[in-house]
Amino acid sequence: MKLALFDLDHTLLPIDSADTWSHFLVRAAGLDAEEYGARIRHFAATYKNGNFDIEGYLAFQMNLLARFPRPQLESWRDNFVRVHVAPHVRPEAIQLIARHRADGFVLALVTGTHAFVSRAIADLFGIEHLLAVVPEEAQGRFTGRYVGTHTYQEGKVRAVQAFLAARGTTLARCEDSIFYSDSINDLPLLEAVRHPVVTNGDTRLRAIAAQRGWPMLDLFDLHHSDGQAMQEQRVGS
Repeated sequence: MKLALFDLDHTLLPIDSADTWSHFLVRAAGLDAEEYGARIRHFAATYKNGNFDIEGYLAFQMNLLARFPRPQLESWRDNFVRVHVAPHVRPEAIQLIARHRADGFVLALVTGTHAFVSRAIADLFGIEHLLAVVPEEAQGRFTGRYVGTHTYQEGKVRAVQAFLAARGTTLARCEDSIFYSDSINDLPLLEAVRHPVVTNGDTRLRAIAAQRGWPMLDLFDLHHSDGQAMQEQRVGS
């Protein structure tokens, strides 16, 4: 198996889909925008600063889903994806994915945006496999909990390992494996694949990439020479 893995926010998309969804849901549901907005911004800041409370964040996200009937959530989600996500799907990202598909790679989106939202976004990109936090359901409603592993830091590695184990293989046995990500928080999975690609990288991750000689791709600014070289030398390889 040849495996191509993609982070979502600030990697394939130039936005943070999880935070954008959270703010959208708060507005759509008529919740207290000041109270909820402060919590969303707090989680975003701690994610960037390295002191992120993943379980607290997921409890917040799952409880938001649990407040509303699923049909209403689906209607809101469909509108969210159409208005707030689809316009940000760039041809550069579509071309990157298409080149790996044409070269016979199995494609998977590995994201911290929970599966209720990210499944619809994966479909926009034509990516079949999704590795994301799965909200728990019972009797047609979300329970406020999640099932399986989270997909933050080492959680992404566990999710990929479980995905491959279900197919009777491992990362070590893959003919090739590549992961595109922008975030220092994805360093564990970048280190686990054969070909890590720092994509629209944050400052700390770019520094590590420079030290280790990892390729860097500026997917949404192809005027950068390193981005151009990345496309010529590695995309679809």
